Amino acid sequence: MATAQKSRDLTSYQMYIGGEWVDAEASETFESQNPYLSEPWAKIPEGSADDVDRAVRAARTAFDRGPWPELTGRERSKLLLRLAALVAANADRLGEIETRDNGKLLREMRAQCHALADWYEFYAGVADKINGEVIASDKPNFLVYTRKEPVGVVAAVLPWNSPLLLLAFKLAPALAAGCTFIAKPSEHTPTSALEFARLVEEAGFPPGVFNVVTGSSSLPGKALVSHPGVDKIAFTGSTLSGINVVRAAAENLSRVTLELGGKSPNVVFDDADLEAATNGAIAGIFAATGQTCLAGSRLIVHEDVHDELVERLVARARTIKLGDPLDTSTEMGPVAFRDQLDKVLGLIGSGVNEGASLATGGGQDPDAGDLFVQPTILTDVDNGMEIAQEEIFGPVLSVLRFSTEEEAVAIANDTRFGLAAGVWTKDVHRAHRVAHRIRAGTVWVNAYRVISFTTPFGGFGMSGWGRENGVGAIDHYTETKSIWVELSGDTRDPFVMG
Repeated sequence: MATAQKSRDLTSYQMYIGGEWVDAEASETFESQNPYLSEPWAKIPEGSADDVDRAVRAARTAFDRGPWPELTGRERSKLLLRLAALVAANADRLGEIETRDNGKLLREMRAQCHALADWYEFYAGVADKINGEVIASDKPNFLVYTRKEPVGVVAAVLPWNSPLLLLAFKLAPALAAGCTFIAKPSEHTPTSALEFARLVEEAGFPPGVFNVVTGSSSLPGKALVSHPGVDKIAFTGSTLSGINVVRAAAENLSRVTLELGGKSPNVVFDDADLEAATNGAIAGIFAATGQTCLAGSRLIVHEDVHDELVERLVARARTIKLGDPLDTSTEMGPVAFRDQLDKVLGLIGSGVNEGASLATGGGQDPDAGDLFVQPTILTDVDNGMEIAQEEIFGPVLSVLRFSTEEEAVAIANDTRFGLAAGVWTKDVHRAHRVAHRIRAGTVWVNAYRVISFTTPFGGFGMSGWGRENGVGAIDHYTETKSIWVELSGDTRDPFVMG
């Protein structure tokens, strides 16, 4: 059955539950908005707690009684490879859908969607290599070994900035491990997960292995993370929302991984290649309109190169081309929705009120569209200011000065977050030394905003729990079972522990 059809100029979608395309039980819908055009373009089912329960039951049935638990790792691997091929073949279309939903550049979303296949191919290679081990037991009459078994039903709550990429972070290892899955996309970007479900269906995954529930309110997400039938929750979003997820999960002791916010430092030393550092700083904060958890929103610059670097950044920021994200020449699109616009502008105002200087930008750009914020650079920023401590999720760069390496590290670590960081220097000793001292899950040296399916990603402190990507991510989707086999056949004293 087709996932979409045209109705009143809007594309109408259904949810994907238990291998079927279904309307919400209450038959209600909401509209997905195109942030560039400020108009709706798709009609989406308004899911409820009943729809969530239906999806969890479908996933539980598939995990407990369907053909899925009978498949070997090799068979799961083949399905993942089929899915990877379909994702690659449909990457351009998926990228365009994400751009219509979240307003990010088509050139970026297409590139992201083309890269998605790598995640599914990588974990296809892991699926048949999930092994336990034989334990060297201290008890000679026992053979002891372990098994890695799937954790069960996984619920993923997704953000709006890179829905399919962040779905891949969770879904690819979960499927490789043998889990079943329910995805709840953001109300701002619900369509790409539904389009992706069509590819899962086409790849031949059994019914109930992958499910998508949508909704415009917080209700479906809350129902999902608090559902007693969910064994594991994988969440990406704000730190406050992550804390609420943990509270809900605690009622059922569901396992949780969290990829949350950041206030990442980009540290530029006086010996850095300033052209490269300028490019890296631009990539760190103005790419994706700053709507990324790893945004390098604090630029910490040695006093000897501060003025020159700021001059270079201001000149480049003023040439950034704002406009239609579907136009491949556009360099920065709108923020995703009105509340986000208000938040970004409010924090800029807070920074100026606290004494920061506006080097460029600072307001809306009505010539580009309703939801555009000018690329903004604030100087004379103190790290105690709200602008330097709160995640903005917009194209706003705070520039701070330092004079010594100790001071730079102290400023970099003076945050409750710890997701990412950049270090810019030609001194190899300093590069490693500083990278080791910064409290962040990812540190780039003379680069910024680079990720891979091979490499763990996650944060320290209020930036989350656990790591996504890399072989080690499988551990978050498996349980370890220890098996003891008595070898002698002798009877022992039942009142003494063996």
